[in-house]
Amino acid sequence: MQDFNRDLFMELINNILVNKDSYDRIDPGVFQQYGVKRGLRNSDGTGVLAGVTMVGHVHGYVVQDSEPVPIEGRLDYRGIDINNIIEGYKHDDRFGFEETSYLLLFGALPTKQQLEMWNLLLASSRSLPDDFTEDMILKAPSPDIMNKLAASVLALYSYDENPEDMSVENQLRQSLQLIARFGTIIAHAYMCKRQRYDGESLYLHYPKDEYSTAQNFLYCVRPDNKFTDEEAKLLDLMLVLHAEHGGGNNSAFSCRVLTSSGTDIYSAISAAVCSLKGPRHGGANKRVMDMFGEIKRNVRDWTDDDEVRAYLGKIIRKEAGDGSGLVYGMGHAVYTKSDPRAIILRRYARELAVKNGLSEELRLLESIERLTPEVFDMIKGSKKTISANVDMYSGLVYKMLGISPDLFTPMFALARIVGWCAHRIEEVTTGSRIIRPAYKAIGADREYVPISERK
Repeated sequence: MQDFNRDLFMELINNILVNKDSYDRIDPGVFQQYGVKRGLRNSDGTGVLAGVTMVGHVHGYVVQDSEPVPIEGRLDYRGIDINNIIEGYKHDDRFGFEETSYLLLFGALPTKQQLEMWNLLLASSRSLPDDFTEDMILKAPSPDIMNKLAASVLALYSYDENPEDMSVENQLRQSLQLIARFGTIIAHAYMCKRQRYDGESLYLHYPKDEYSTAQNFLYCVRPDNKFTDEEAKLLDLMLVLHAEHGGGNNSAFSCRVLTSSGTDIYSAISAAVCSLKGPRHGGANKRVMDMFGEIKRNVRDWTDDDEVRAYLGKIIRKEAGDGSGLVYGMGHAVYTKSDPRAIILRRYARELAVKNGLSEELRLLESIERLTPEVFDMIKGSKKTISANVDMYSGLVYKMLGISPDLFTPMFALARIVGWCAHRIEEVTTGSRIIRPAYKAIGADREYVPISERK
């Protein structure tokens, strides 16, 4: 087999593009001309209604006189306020992710007996198939854990004795196994990445039956297996907060689009993983920490609002940051006055920040949250209501937990697999048509030219 000829490829590409300023770029005005809802968004920024769901509800504004009006954000799982879910299991000093996964998949809170059965089933499903780690992960490590996670999910199809059965019972069985195995796949992929690309020793740990999802993850990604109950409980909170966010978010919608075609669960969930990897979606938490690091380096006095305000202005004017003009961690597609997840996370992070000597960093993040809206108003003249989203604080929490930036987005996937599976089952049971929006073709008609006459 011949090696790929990069020089020949570049010669071909340069020849193709010699008379083009850009490749197939469409004038933005064309979208407005044909009334296209770019990004499936209305002109006021609200989402185009593409379906209905009973899984989760993201409530960030109300519509009055055909205009969106900002309100405090609310997030419901199966109709229950996320704050009440957290207060419920925290009151009993329990881990909450397993209960949350049961609620999202089955639509009701489990009894004590049902939760015990669910935990036993998860524990018995966390181990990967024989030789899976060796064949699918060790032999081809990836520098990005999300790519390896997506490939591993697809590979699980080959280990399933009944992968194409679309019955609810089989979909629930597959969902349970995927939820249980995600943490093990991510941990092993991360350890292999460290060994291959970072020159670290290879440690492969295997989940323990008596541990929760959060405990097992910390056990598997730490070389010494050690963690505190407080750390595990905070990670568990992160998983609960990220488990579901409505059917309109990019990864859940990707899962539903693929599901509507009739494809198998492994294909649909792999697509959701690939979607979540993007920096405009799940990858945003790492962007926040990159931006935060830059602000820390360039702002001498973190307590000086004027100095922080001035640097935020540079970011918004594209004089600093990554040149996008975005203050990562601020603003959301649905939430306006507040993101309930960010409020909860900030509250529970404060105590651990003190213990880890990160109080000053937390206060700086809070200053960024407080000052960004007025800087946007000053520079852009924008009166749009914006607030911090969950990404503003999730990266710092992961840092407190000693979790590598390589795992920030995979941690998101570890939680969101629950929401994806719940939306898939809802689509399987209630969807009856393939999701197929329209695109307007605007290219001019042309004649076919024989190859001998082409120039």
